[in-house]
This record gives sequence, C-alpha cells and structure tokens, in this order.
Amino acid sequence: MSTKDELLKVLEDDPFGLLVYKPKVLTHRDEPKMVIENFNQIVDFYEQNLREPSKQNERSERTLAVILQSIKEDKYQRDLVKDLDKYNLLGDEIDIDKIESFEDDPFGLLQSDAESIFVLKNVTKEIEKPDYVASRKVCKDFEKYEELFKSCHVDLRNKTRTLQEFRGERFIKQGVFFVLKGVVGYVASVGKIKRQNNKTNARLHCIFENATESDMLLRSLSAELYKDGKIISQLNEEIEESLNQVIDDDVLSGYIYVLKSKSSDEIIRNIENLYKIGYSTTKVNERIKNAKNEPTYLMADVEEVAIFKCYNLNAQKLEQLLHKFFGNSCLNIKIVGNDGEFHIPREWFITPLEVIKKVITLIENEEIIHYRYDEQNQEIVQRIISADF
Repeated sequence: MSTKDELLKVLEDDPFGLLVYKPKVLTHRDEPKMVIENFNQIVDFYEQNLREPSKQNERSERTLAVILQSIKEDKYQRDLVKDLDKYNLLGDEIDIDKIESFEDDPFGLLQSDAESIFVLKNVTKEIEKPDYVASRKVCKDFEKYEELFKSCHVDLRNKTRTLQEFRGERFIKQGVFFVLKGVVGYVASVGKIKRQNNKTNARLHCIFENATESDMLLRSLSAELYKDGKIISQLNEEIEESLNQVIDDDVLSGYIYVLKSKSSDEIIRNIENLYKIGYSTTKVNERIKNAKNEPTYLMADVEEVAIFKCYNLNAQKLEQLLHKFFGNSCLNIKIVGNDGEFHIPREWFITPLEVIKKVITLIENEEIIHYRYDEQNQEIVQRIISADF
C-alpha cells in the first residue's frame, strides 16, 4: 500500500471526529483586542523586514506566522483587522472547496523546469525602508473617548451633525470627527505644525471607534479621506471655539461682531432672527456705546450676541463676503436719524445665528463658493452645478 493510500485510510478511520477541522470561535470579551494587537505586531514586523513572518525562522517569527495564518483562515478575525491591513497581508479570501488538485494539470503548466519563483531578478537588493510609518494599535485609554463617539452618533441621528464631502486639509483640526473606510475617527490632538514647500503637515493623534489609535500625519489622513472618507460637521459651539483659537504667531486683524437690536419699535421687535453683522478694528463695546443715536444701529441700543477675533485674515473683506452671501435677506427699512433725514441701514440680515457662524467657518476654509443662502428656509444649501454635454 502506498503512503498516499495509508494516509487516506487514517483520515477515513476517525470515529471520534478528532481530525475534523473546527474554526476557532472568539468567546472572551478581550479577544477582539488581542486579535487587533497581534495583527499590529505582524504589521510592525512587515515594516521592519519588508516581508511576512515565516514559519521557517526563529520562534518569535514562527509565532507571528502562525497567528497570521489563523487570522487569514478565520472570517471573524479577518473582519476585525481588515481596515488595518494596509500591506494586503491578508490577501484575498480563498474558497478551499473550489481549489482543484495540482494533479489536474492537462497543459503541464505546473511542471515547468523554469527558475524558482522565489529567485528575484532585476530587483535591487537594497530596499529603502520608510523612516516612520504610522500604524493603528489598541487604544489603552479608550474609555476617555468612548462617550465622545456615542455623543457623535446621537448628533448624527438628530441631524445636529452631518456627513460632508472632504474638501481639504483645513478641515482637519483638533476635536474634529471624520469617517474613514466606514469607521468613525476623532482628532484628539494636532502636533507641531511644520511648513515645507508651501505645504503644511503635522503629526496627529487620532482615536477610532473600534478602540484603536494612530499617530498618522495630517497630509496622510487628508489623502485617505479624499479616497474613501467623509468629514463630520461641527456643532455650533465647536465652530465658535475654533474661530477663537489663537497661537503665538497669529496677528489680530479686527473683530467680526453679531448684534441684536433692543429697539422698542414694534415692527423691528417682531422680526425673528434679525442680526447686524459688522466689522471693527476697535473693541466692539467702544464701537456700539452710542448706538441709540446712530441710524446704522436702528437708533436703538444693541446687545452683543457673538464676537469673533480675526487673526491672519482681512476682517473687512470677511465682512463684505458675509454681506454678499446674505444679501437677499438684508433688512429693507428706512430709519429717521437725529438729522431728520431718512437712512437705509445695510448691515442687518434676517438669518439664524447658527447659520452666520457656519458661514464664517466656510469663508475661513475657502469653501463658501460651494454654497448659497436660501433666505426662504433660512438655511445654507449646496450649489447645484449643471453641465451641458
């Protein structure tokens, strides 16, 4: 009896099913984290050696090779780490039942005497390794961020946050949420800004909702979001906070202010969402102290609703852009001044405060050209650009 026949006989004679393969089922609650951590070790090995771990080498490498094979063969484990597989270590899923025997080779394609496929030709021996490659790893203090992700999902359901197309690196700031390959991420911090060849970069600390973290570069994240990602809009209070963030190199160029009238005139008092949007190079409280005597303030005292310090910006140009954007909602009214003449104030607009704040952010990010103001519904809408073919 041949060796092959003996082996087949042993496989068939298995009354207790000891030789039946049963895929591993993860039951311990920490095992998903262990799988992710193990796979990241394999990714680190690949980055250091530019190859997969082999079962033919030392024990630590053999262990990684066995773990990798186990992950490849288990669908649950594959799904856990597929978003971390930036080097295609998992390969394509293989349906073992569809693989035909190597003996069935009618054209002799597998019997060639050609050189081994493992002999490399026309390939340089020295392969330059990257100085540093960011990879995801288990976030050990994920409990600090877990509630943030839950709140973000609630905001998305309530439509106080929305998914938006990614349109540039300016949107990547501390505290911003994004979606990358279906996984929500959070920019926990932004490292020192570096500028080279008119391009900005920084090391980020990003947390992901699957309890992993990464210190990828800003431009790397930007490139990935362009390919397969979305940005999640900020809340109103986050917009206001980001507008007032200052660093040492920033130069104050003026103030954009939003005011509400305290007029006793019944017509003015009954106009909902009526705000004055103005610009000043001096402190706003100094600018408005004589409001009740000036037609531009509707001959009445005003209330400061929001003040934005403008750094590194032409604040006057920003004011002009705001007036142009809300132009169709401008208040059209005649006011009699102390001089007995009629005046038509041009800086009062009928629009919600939160919309004003969002528009300021869109101008700051140079994205305002993609939007217009719908004065009837009092909301920002995306421009529809038609093309003739």
